[in-house]
Amino acid sequence: MTICTVHPLPYHPDPAHWFERVRKAPGAILLDSGRPVAERGRYDLISAWPQQVLEPNVDESGTAFFTRLRSALHALGTAEPPAQLELPFTGGLLGFLGYDFGSRLERLPVTAVQDLALPAARFGLYAWALVTDHHRRAAHLIFHPRLEMVERARLIELFERESLPDPATFSLTSPFSADTDRDGYKQAIERIHDYIQAGDCYQVNYAQRFRATCAGDPWEAYRALRAACPTPYSGYVSVESGAIVSLSPERFMRLANGVVETRPIKGTRPRRSNPDEDHIEAQALQNSAKDRAENLMIVDLLRNDLGRSCEIGSVRVPELFKLESYPNVHHLVSSVSGTLAIGKDPLDLLEGSFPGGSITGAPKIRAMQIIDELEPTRRSIYCGSLLYLDVRGEMDSSIAIRTLLIQRDEVTCWAGGGIVADSDWEAEHQETLDKVRVLMETLEAL
Repeated sequence: MTICTVHPLPYHPDPAHWFERVRKAPGAILLDSGRPVAERGRYDLISAWPQQVLEPNVDESGTAFFTRLRSALHALGTAEPPAQLELPFTGGLLGFLGYDFGSRLERLPVTAVQDLALPAARFGLYAWALVTDHHRRAAHLIFHPRLEMVERARLIELFERESLPDPATFSLTSPFSADTDRDGYKQAIERIHDYIQAGDCYQVNYAQRFRATCAGDPWEAYRALRAACPTPYSGYVSVESGAIVSLSPERFMRLANGVVETRPIKGTRPRRSNPDEDHIEAQALQNSAKDRAENLMIVDLLRNDLGRSCEIGSVRVPELFKLESYPNVHHLVSSVSGTLAIGKDPLDLLEGSFPGGSITGAPKIRAMQIIDELEPTRRSIYCGSLLYLDVRGEMDSSIAIRTLLIQRDEVTCWAGGGIVADSDWEAEHQETLDKVRVLMETLEAL
């Protein structure tokens, strides 16, 4: 059995203490649990300097790209952690799938404009990581056996020496504005209602996009947003001329010890500063027949998606309509789980379920066709996924909502919601603003 090498480091609850040392390195990535405020996550993962970078080729299918990812993992080789040490990652893939990667997995029209310079997917193959375990209050450098000794020594020296923060600033040079005006939003919702009445679909997740110009370091934007809105599936991914900055509360797919879990969010109410008013909003969400029906539609969709890769009869719904509260909104969250079938791997699971049903609609393919028709620009990273997949087959992934792309002096963010037959366009429009207000106001205040 091949065992990875572990080097202990002092525990720090804020991953910025470690990530600032590598954030300007090639392939720098932070998967952040939002601790100590966010409670669901357990681990932070940091890495940089990948052994290899993989992106889809022009016209390459999603299946073919996943085959290349498998080959890269196989070439690195499996490695187990030392005995008595729980680790989510011992080497493997870290990166993202953009929402538009879904058109490489299913036959879909691609008519929306692609105006953001981000590939459909990108993964680095990493032979080391810094893993912080917030349950055990421990941090470790993890070295895959394939990593050269000189590189291990360099990384140990880098993380053990004293390091001062690199002064940087970030600010907007214009306020956020929506790409779609209220009348255009209303027309899109009316078109979705026409499709629902015609029997084309039951629910469509329709999103609008907001943009502002900016100057400075995206890392400072991430730090400010993390302080304002800590969430358990956050992340910072360096990309050309900028970064993906994600403050997502939503898990997509997790695979651990052969058990699959997804946690779809469907149902939102704003937080209120007055505790009594805030409680009323939470109770209204929990008692909303409309939101519960939307959530149940997506749970049924995801049960079907998991059924493609899980053992027959193993798919369950352990939690239904659970209330989760974040600094800006209350959400209804459910949980769907299953046991991965023999002969299937995490990439099969992704291939059968990406993009997540909570951000497409039902039925999924028809909803995605309508999204492509009505949203004028491609979603890019929004509603895609940040994820890790290690050489043992362990995986966790987010759905990239509450996510911004900061690139080439422009910051872009999105917000959407599930549209059903009885959706009121003004209420849905307001919900999109509620979801991203804390992000936009935080950056506008810098």
